[in-house]
Amino acid sequence: MVRQLQPELLDALPSDDPAARHSRRDLRLINAAMGNFRWFRRILPALVRPAEPVLELGAGTGELARSLQGVPLPVDGLDRCPAPALWPASRKWHRADLLAFSYYADFPVVLGNLIFHHFSAPELAALGARLRVSSRVIVACEPARYRRFQRLFAVIAPLLRAHAVTLHDARVSIAAGFRGDELPRALGLDDGAWDCRATTTFLGAYRLVAVRRP
Repeated sequence: MVRQLQPELLDALPSDDPAARHSRRDLRLINAAMGNFRWFRRILPALVRPAEPVLELGAGTGELARSLQGVPLPVDGLDRCPAPALWPASRKWHRADLLAFSYYADFPVVLGNLIFHHFSAPELAALGARLRVSSRVIVACEPARYRRFQRLFAVIAPLLRAHAVTLHDARVSIAAGFRGDELPRALGLDDGAWDCRATTTFLGAYRLVAVRRP
C-alpha cells in the first residue's frame, strides 16, 4: 500500500460546524478505543526528565495535553489554530506553522498524536532537520498504513455512529500513515544518533519512540 496524501475534510470545516463537532467527537472515541492517550501517559514518565519542557505538535483541541496533567507533565501546545477554551492557564500555546516554528530548541521532548501523517516526505524531512538539532525525545502515535485497518474501521464506524466526514478522513489518514521504520527514516532519525522503536498495535496505531543516544 503506497503512501498517499489527500486533504482531510475536517481540516477545511469551521470549528463550530455541526459536522466538525461530530467528527471531533468521533476522534475522541477513536483515541479512547485505541488507547492512544493511555499509551502516552504510560510511557512518557520514564522518558521525560524532571522539569523538562514538552511540546505537543498539532495540539488541536488540547485533549492530549490535558490528559497528561495528571502524570504530571509540563506540556506546551503548538498549532496553527487559536488555543482551545480549556487550555491550562499555566501552559503556553504557540500559534504557528510547525514547519516555521522558531523555538524547538526550548523543548527537548516533542510528541504528536495523529499529526505527522499530514505531511509529505519533503515536509517531514524539513521538520526532522529542525527537531534533530535540539530534541532528545520524539514520541508519535499515527495511523498504521494497512488496508486491513481501513476495512476494520469501515466495520466499526456504524457502531460509533461515525459521521461521513470521519469515514472519509479515517480512510485517507490510514492511506497517509506509516509502516515499519518509515517515520524515523522520513525524519532523518536513521543517522546513527537515535534509538528508535516503531510498533503497530492490533487496532492499527503506529507508535514511535525515538531517544537520542548519549
